Amino acid sequence: MTTKLTQLLNIKYPIIQAPMFLVSNVAMVTEAMKSGIAGCIPALNYRTLDELRAAIKTLHANQVEGGAFGFNLIVNKSNLKYKEQLKVICEEGCDFIITSLGSPEETIIQAHKVGIKVFCDVVDLKFAKKVEHLGADAVIAVNNQAGGHRGDKSPEVLIKELVAHCSIPIISAGGVGCKADVDKMLSYGAEGVSVGSPFIASIEADVTDEYKQACVDYGAEDIVMTERISGTPCTVINTPYVQKIGTKQTWLESVLNKNKKLKKWVKMVRFSIGMNAAKNAATKATYKTVWVAGPSIENTTEILPTKDIINRLIN
Repeated sequence: MTTKLTQLLNIKYPIIQAPMFLVSNVAMVTEAMKSGIAGCIPALNYRTLDELRAAIKTLHANQVEGGAFGFNLIVNKSNLKYKEQLKVICEEGCDFIITSLGSPEETIIQAHKVGIKVFCDVVDLKFAKKVEHLGADAVIAVNNQAGGHRGDKSPEVLIKELVAHCSIPIISAGGVGCKADVDKMLSYGAEGVSVGSPFIASIEADVTDEYKQACVDYGAEDIVMTERISGTPCTVINTPYVQKIGTKQTWLESVLNKNKKLKKWVKMVRFSIGMNAAKNAATKATYKTVWVAGPSIENTTEILPTKDIINRLIN
């Protein structure tokens, strides 16, 4: 399956195991590389820079021909660790960086100095053209079937629009749970796909069995949007607890978000609260859980090793 993505990363199959907060880890990415795809981990999954550096060294040691690894960076001002994380990643090296939620300009400049590719999350043509102008190597087209913070356009509409107006490769993110989904995205013109939610229910994932089992028990129709985690609409499983607390931000949050002077600080506080809430949901089994996932859990029928989930995507 040769595409521009496989050529960019020297991988066998045009698939990126998407970075997922608190879910992705070295074990998952190692299995991804062994299976001939690329794996990515959010830098924020590591509390300290030393832990991040150690993870990169381990992934280099585990890397095999036909596989690749990278890291995801939140590049807006709410992530106070961003610049230090970027420095460590550039010092230790990896195959690619995926940027999210902000301008990738500094990341592109620093990463390209050391030969690291940069792919940028976008939800529309406007931002795709911006990152292309800044020198991005590819765009991650986040559609309305993605898990977490998703876009508004369908995979077909978004991919075809970006392919028609951009000269860099388009990688589709969202709505992929099996081989037929991969083929569909490639038929629209994508050079590869980014797949996240199906890997939550993997043996290697660092989350509770309850979270994994929820991805088995619930399906695409059980995914809803909530503003209660980060302040930005995010997809979650519609558990009884989510139904109880609702999915809209509180009256106070709504008022504060409209205040130009306070908006930035409110977002930073909301981001911090949301990160802690997501961590508790992923690592503690209580009835007060908000589990992030996308519609592609529809194909998840049991908890499996990462390599078996990848096999479902390529065969």
